[in-house]
Amino acid sequence: MQRERKYVILVGDGMADRPLEELGGRTPLEAARTPWMDQLAKGGELGLVVTIPQGFPPGSEIANLSILGYDPALYYTGRGPLEAASIGVELAPEDVAFRCNLVTLRPSDGRWVMADYSAGHIPSEEARQIISDLEATLGGGPFSFFPGVGYRHLLIWRRGRDHLETTPPHDIMGREVEAYLPRGEGAKELLELIEAAREVLEGHPVNRRRSRQGKLPANSIWPWGQGRKPRMPTLQERYGLRGRVVAAVDLIKGIGIYAGLEPIQVPGATGWLDTDYRAKADYGLEALEQGELLYLHVEAPDEASHMGDLEEKIRAIERFDQDVVGRVVEGMRKKGWSFRLMVITDHSTPLQLRTHVAEPVPFLIYDSSGGSSGGFRAFSEREAERGIFLKEGFRLLDRLVQGDGGTHQE
Repeated sequence: MQRERKYVILVGDGMADRPLEELGGRTPLEAARTPWMDQLAKGGELGLVVTIPQGFPPGSEIANLSILGYDPALYYTGRGPLEAASIGVELAPEDVAFRCNLVTLRPSDGRWVMADYSAGHIPSEEARQIISDLEATLGGGPFSFFPGVGYRHLLIWRRGRDHLETTPPHDIMGREVEAYLPRGEGAKELLELIEAAREVLEGHPVNRRRSRQGKLPANSIWPWGQGRKPRMPTLQERYGLRGRVVAAVDLIKGIGIYAGLEPIQVPGATGWLDTDYRAKADYGLEALEQGELLYLHVEAPDEASHMGDLEEKIRAIERFDQDVVGRVVEGMRKKGWSFRLMVITDHSTPLQLRTHVAEPVPFLIYDSSGGSSGGFRAFSEREAERGIFLKEGFRLLDRLVQGDGGTHQE
């Protein structure tokens, strides 16, 4: 007896790129060995989609909202509140949540330069000690610090101001930071907090130990992505779908929570190059036993792009193909499930730029019942140009559930 249909979205963060001379004019996605994604593209639908609407910053928060069917113009208030939801921090309507990176700043001719947006990819255990001490020293008033994963943390400004200009630290690697510090209403308070945090971090035991070991110190905080609590209808309300989200990044889990998806904790999921791809796939398959929709996100290709590491990006794409896409597809076939599956990269992160750009990205949709082959050869940016083009990315989820009773209601 055939079971109910499953809907699966597999996101390889930042996989899309631009042609590189060292790859003979190919992109990393074209150069990587991706037999599973290529096979699905040959038997499915391929195209390009705009996940970053005009006027929005090219961040993962905007792109993943679009992929999950939410128009950023209606639902995006900032990255911080999405991450707050992920770690269970309840926001009052007047509170402002910031993403708070632990970063490494380097002095240069009397100025500070962004040496590393991740403090050398500081592990969660060390980062938690630092965030705990920042909260003990600087918290208790309008500001509160909450630990996240790795270098990614949360800053809450109770009854705070959100008419500020802030900059993602991964966008300014190697640049002097003065021009990118917070500006606008409330900037004075934030700058005072950043300076106070530097004093705490300068001689922190974790940083002294990291310096002795030749590692980068987490010598500053960097607040950005601020916003207030959004109001979003769930996917069950909109499509009648229950589901789970598998991700190591708080931002993605937070979006999932607001969408009504249950976050699944996966041992070994780090949000970096060493993440356990197979564990994510296995936990995702197990989650599908209890619901109809799975949203599985892998951060590694994006991290490799921010590092400017071509070999690591290709390796991350290949691991995503083999240990996530292949494993999930094989698992669903063994269970005899009928399914519609989408593979997508949320935004483009060109290695030459080491940051996100607002370019259309490739996607594929595969139906296990067949009947949708467009004669495509592979899953890549160039091949996707031969397929359909969607200008409004938030309509992509409608396309995934089309013809199966899915009803989209704004």
